Amino acid sequence: MQKEDIRIEAVIVHICDSLVGMPVLSDQVVDFGSEFAEFLREHIYKIISGDDCKTCTFYKTESEIYKLLEHYEDENFISVSKDIANYLYEIMNSNIEIPAGDLVVVRFKTGEEQYLALLKMNYKESYTHRSKSEEDGNVNEIIKYKSILPTESQRLQEAAVINLVDLSVQLIEKKYEVNGEKTNYFSYLFLKCSSHMSHKSKLAIVTKAVEAVQRDNFDETRQYEECMKAKSILDGVLAEQGSFQVEEIADKIFEEKPELKVAFQDKMEKYDLVKEKVEPKSERTIAKYQKQYLTTDTGIEIKIPMEQYRDANSVEFITNPDGTTSVLIKNIGHLSAKL
Repeated sequence: MQKEDIRIEAVIVHICDSLVGMPVLSDQVVDFGSEFAEFLREHIYKIISGDDCKTCTFYKTESEIYKLLEHYEDENFISVSKDIANYLYEIMNSNIEIPAGDLVVVRFKTGEEQYLALLKMNYKESYTHRSKSEEDGNVNEIIKYKSILPTESQRLQEAAVINLVDLSVQLIEKKYEVNGEKTNYFSYLFLKCSSHMSHKSKLAIVTKAVEAVQRDNFDETRQYEECMKAKSILDGVLAEQGSFQVEEIADKIFEEKPELKVAFQDKMEKYDLVKEKVEPKSERTIAKYQKQYLTTDTGIEIKIPMEQYRDANSVEFITNPDGTTSVLIKNIGHLSAKL
């Protein structure tokens, strides 16, 4: 789904401010122009194209949202959206850690497929001006406004896009405290759906597992060498293929240490990721793999682009007789410095 393919058909806004004590529900759809439609289109596209997006499946017998949408008709858009907002508000009102916000319900199409987007826009605090008249004349002042919605460039923390044909769900969410425990309330309590791990989470788990295996099996000197090697392999595979199978990347990283591959796979089995594919879409997700970041015990920080790290004519790591390490940066044509 491309952003330009998203055609907004209907929008309604419900105020879910738990400090008010009850939801403020709208009885009419919003008249939206091109600017507001682009605002919504941008947020919807961020959800479905981001690497933190999870694909979910409703628990059909338990989910109130599924039951509301199972026989959805466009003429019921307003009433269905109000029921959804009421249900969300009940959960928010019972759990004070869940932030207040507006629930924007959007019906849209891409091609012939129809979708419903549930965009929870949590309030931000910001300052604005206010003008008021007094006996001595007009007074302009700055006040803090507590119900500012996220801007077009900001990412929502909880939102879902539901295919109205097969009722498949794509969502993003953040954990909040529920009954004393951090919980993904948006999928677990609100939508009541099972979720598959996002590609961003899969990549983070793979990276942490590699680091843990290296930390447990190498001394400090070898750790940084193996870490750089593994990072170079991940960057190269992602640059060339755009994705990798967890099992295959283990073969590459632990090619010379099969016993470490077993230790790595044991960690992956805990997350049921041994046979999984990791396919990040966002440049932001893979950006950290495109550079090597080194910090010495003396506080010197070095950032090396991967293509330079892999080029023996650009940088060399030298192990000295006393066990210390020197980093030789070669063939520098120009140096610049900033104050």
